[in-house]
Amino acid sequence: MTKKADKHYKLFKPYGFISQFVINGKQKRHKRLLGELYDFPSGTMAIGRLDETSEGLLLLTTSGATSTYITSTGIEKEYYVQVDGLITNQALETLQNGVNITINGKKYLTKSCKAAVLLQAPDFPRRGKKIRDSRHGPTSWLSITLTEGKFRQIRKMTAAVGFPTLRLVRVRIGTITLGNLQMGAVAPLQTIQ
Repeated sequence: MTKKADKHYKLFKPYGFISQFVINGKQKRHKRLLGELYDFPSGTMAIGRLDETSEGLLLLTTSGATSTYITSTGIEKEYYVQVDGLITNQALETLQNGVNITINGKKYLTKSCKAAVLLQAPDFPRRGKKIRDSRHGPTSWLSITLTEGKFRQIRKMTAAVGFPTLRLVRVRIGTITLGNLQMGAVAPLQTIQ
Protein backbone atom coordinates (compact mmCIF):
# COMPACT_ATOMS: atom_id res chain seq x y z
CA MET A 1 0.00 0.00 0.00
CA THR A 2 2.79 2.47 0.86
CA LYS A 3 5.76 3.13 -1.43
CA LYS A 4 9.19 3.86 0.07
CA ALA A 5 9.13 7.42 -1.27
CA ASP A 6 5.78 8.22 0.36
CA LYS A 7 5.84 10.56 3.36
CA HIS A 8 3.48 10.39 6.33
CA TYR A 9 2.89 12.82 9.19
CA LYS A 10 0.75 13.39 12.23
CA LEU A 11 -0.29 16.90 13.19
CA PHE A 12 -2.01 18.43 16.22
CA LYS A 13 -4.36 20.69 14.26
CA PRO A 14 -5.13 23.88 16.18
CA TYR A 15 -8.47 25.65 16.35
CA GLY A 16 -8.99 28.06 13.45
CA PHE A 17 -7.22 26.08 10.69
CA ILE A 18 -8.98 24.26 7.88
CA SER A 19 -7.79 20.80 6.78
CA GLN A 20 -6.65 21.99 3.36
CA PHE A 21 -3.58 23.28 1.55
CA VAL A 22 -5.37 25.37 -1.08
CA ILE A 23 -8.49 27.53 -1.09
CA ASN A 24 -11.50 26.08 -2.90
CA GLY A 25 -13.73 29.12 -3.13
CA LYS A 26 -14.02 32.82 -2.45
CA GLN A 27 -15.77 32.34 0.90
CA LYS A 28 -12.60 30.78 2.35
CA ARG A 29 -10.06 33.35 1.19
CA HIS A 30 -9.18 34.48 4.73
CA LYS A 31 -8.88 30.99 6.23
CA ARG A 32 -5.70 29.57 7.77
CA LEU A 33 -4.27 26.56 5.92
CA LEU A 34 -2.19 23.53 6.97
CA GLY A 35 0.79 24.67 4.92
CA GLU A 36 1.28 27.54 7.41
CA LEU A 37 2.21 24.99 10.10
CA TYR A 38 4.96 23.02 8.33
CA ASP A 39 6.83 22.80 5.01
CA PHE A 40 5.08 19.67 3.72
CA PRO A 41 6.32 18.08 0.46
CA SER A 42 4.36 18.62 -2.74
CA GLY A 43 1.39 16.27 -3.03
CA THR A 44 0.71 16.02 0.70
CA MET A 45 -2.97 15.55 1.56
CA ALA A 46 -4.96 15.39 4.77
CA ILE A 47 -6.48 11.98 5.51
CA GLY A 48 -10.03 12.91 6.39
CA ARG A 49 -10.80 16.31 7.83
CA LEU A 50 -11.33 18.26 10.98
CA ASP A 51 -13.47 21.35 10.58
CA GLU A 52 -12.15 24.81 11.39
CA THR A 53 -13.46 24.78 14.97
CA SER A 54 -12.23 21.24 15.75
CA GLU A 55 -8.75 20.36 16.98
CA GLY A 56 -6.51 17.37 17.36
CA LEU A 57 -4.96 14.51 15.45
CA LEU A 58 -4.82 14.86 11.70
CA LEU A 59 -2.88 12.38 9.57
CA LEU A 60 -1.26 13.52 6.34
CA THR A 61 0.33 11.54 3.52
CA THR A 62 1.64 11.74 -0.02
CA SER A 63 0.00 8.34 -0.74
CA GLY A 64 -3.49 8.36 -2.24
CA ALA A 65 -3.82 4.62 -1.51
CA THR A 66 -3.04 5.18 2.18
CA SER A 67 -5.56 8.01 2.36
CA THR A 68 -8.28 5.88 0.76
CA TYR A 69 -7.52 2.94 3.07
CA ILE A 70 -7.78 5.03 6.25
CA THR A 71 -10.98 6.84 5.23
CA SER A 72 -12.86 3.86 3.80
CA THR A 73 -12.19 0.85 6.04
CA GLY A 74 -14.00 1.67 9.27
CA ILE A 75 -10.89 2.44 11.30
CA GLU A 76 -11.75 3.81 14.75
CA LYS A 77 -11.43 7.53 15.38
CA GLU A 78 -11.58 8.65 19.03
CA TYR A 79 -12.56 12.15 20.09
CA TYR A 80 -12.63 13.93 23.43
CA VAL A 81 -15.70 16.11 23.46
CA GLN A 82 -16.66 18.85 25.90
CA VAL A 83 -20.44 19.26 25.98
CA ASP A 84 -22.76 21.79 27.54
CA GLY A 85 -24.31 20.39 30.75
CA LEU A 86 -23.93 17.26 32.83
CA ILE A 87 -24.56 14.40 30.40
CA THR A 88 -27.09 11.78 31.43
CA ASN A 89 -26.84 8.00 31.18
CA GLN A 90 -29.81 8.05 28.82
CA ALA A 91 -28.04 10.48 26.47
CA LEU A 92 -24.88 8.31 26.55
CA GLU A 93 -26.90 5.21 25.71
CA THR A 94 -28.59 6.98 22.81
CA LEU A 95 -25.20 8.09 21.46
CA GLN A 96 -23.90 4.50 21.74
CA ASN A 97 -26.89 2.98 19.92
CA GLY A 98 -27.14 5.50 17.07
CA VAL A 99 -28.63 8.95 16.70
CA ASN A 100 -30.82 10.39 13.96
CA ILE A 101 -29.04 13.35 12.37
CA THR A 102 -29.37 15.16 9.05
CA ILE A 103 -26.75 14.72 6.31
CA ASN A 104 -27.20 16.67 3.06
CA GLY A 105 -30.85 17.31 3.92
CA LYS A 106 -31.65 13.63 4.55
CA LYS A 107 -32.23 11.78 7.82
CA TYR A 108 -29.37 9.48 8.77
CA LEU A 109 -29.06 7.03 11.68
CA THR A 110 -25.46 6.97 12.88
CA LYS A 111 -23.76 3.62 13.44
CA SER A 112 -23.38 2.41 16.98
CA CYS A 113 -20.30 3.82 18.68
CA LYS A 114 -18.43 3.88 21.96
CA ALA A 115 -19.31 6.77 24.28
CA ALA A 116 -18.24 7.26 27.89
CA VAL A 117 -17.81 10.07 30.39
CA LEU A 118 -14.22 11.08 31.12
CA LEU A 119 -13.81 11.22 34.88
CA GLN A 120 -11.22 13.99 34.58
CA ALA A 121 -10.99 16.80 32.05
CA PRO A 122 -8.15 16.18 29.59
CA ASP A 123 -5.04 18.33 29.86
CA PHE A 124 -5.16 20.10 26.49
CA PRO A 125 -3.52 23.44 25.78
CA ARG A 126 -5.82 26.43 26.08
CA ARG A 127 -7.68 27.10 22.88
CA GLY A 128 -7.05 30.35 21.00
CA LYS A 129 -10.70 31.35 21.34
CA LYS A 130 -12.24 31.11 24.80
CA ILE A 131 -15.08 28.60 25.06
CA ARG A 132 -16.85 29.92 28.16
CA ASP A 133 -16.46 29.80 31.90
CA SER A 134 -18.20 28.16 34.86
CA ARG A 135 -20.66 31.07 35.27
CA HIS A 136 -22.57 29.59 32.31
CA GLY A 137 -23.13 26.24 34.03
CA PRO A 138 -21.41 22.86 34.18
CA THR A 139 -19.90 20.93 31.30
CA SER A 140 -19.00 17.27 30.72
CA TRP A 141 -16.07 15.68 28.89
CA LEU A 142 -16.78 12.53 26.88
CA SER A 143 -14.81 10.02 24.86
CA ILE A 144 -16.63 9.15 21.62
CA THR A 145 -15.19 6.56 19.23
CA LEU A 146 -16.61 6.28 15.71
CA THR A 147 -15.94 4.06 12.71
CA GLU A 148 -17.54 6.52 10.29
CA GLY A 149 -17.06 10.22 9.67
CA LYS A 150 -20.01 12.20 8.35
CA PHE A 151 -19.88 16.00 8.08
CA ARG A 152 -19.92 17.52 11.61
CA GLN A 153 -21.19 14.16 12.88
CA ILE A 154 -20.22 14.40 16.54
CA ARG A 155 -21.54 17.94 16.87
CA LYS A 156 -24.84 16.82 15.35
CA MET A 157 -24.98 13.72 17.56
CA THR A 158 -24.41 15.54 20.85
CA ALA A 159 -26.88 18.28 19.90
CA ALA A 160 -29.49 15.63 19.01
CA VAL A 161 -29.32 14.22 22.57
CA GLY A 162 -29.54 17.70 24.12
CA PHE A 163 -25.87 18.37 24.94
CA PRO A 164 -24.27 20.68 22.34
CA THR A 165 -20.54 20.33 21.70
CA LEU A 166 -18.35 23.13 23.06
CA ARG A 167 -14.93 21.70 22.19
CA LEU A 168 -13.95 18.75 20.00
CA VAL A 169 -10.46 17.21 19.93
CA ARG A 170 -9.58 14.05 17.97
CA VAL A 171 -7.07 12.03 20.00
CA ARG A 172 -6.71 8.76 18.05
CA ILE A 173 -7.02 7.27 14.56
CA GLY A 174 -6.59 3.48 14.65
CA THR A 175 -3.48 2.92 16.77
CA ILE A 176 -1.97 6.36 16.16
CA THR A 177 -2.50 8.86 18.99
CA LEU A 178 -1.68 12.49 19.65
CA GLY A 179 0.78 11.34 22.30
CA ASN A 180 2.70 14.33 23.65
CA LEU A 181 2.53 16.30 20.40
CA GLN A 182 2.13 20.02 21.07
CA MET A 183 -0.64 22.04 19.44
CA GLY A 184 0.40 23.04 15.91
CA ALA A 185 3.33 20.58 15.88
CA VAL A 186 4.02 18.02 13.17
CA ALA A 187 5.78 14.66 13.55
CA PRO A 188 6.94 12.45 10.66
CA LEU A 189 5.71 8.84 10.74
CA GLN A 190 7.41 5.78 9.24
CA THR A 191 4.10 4.31 8.18
CA ILE A 192 0.36 4.70 8.65
CA GLN A 193 -1.59 1.48 9.20
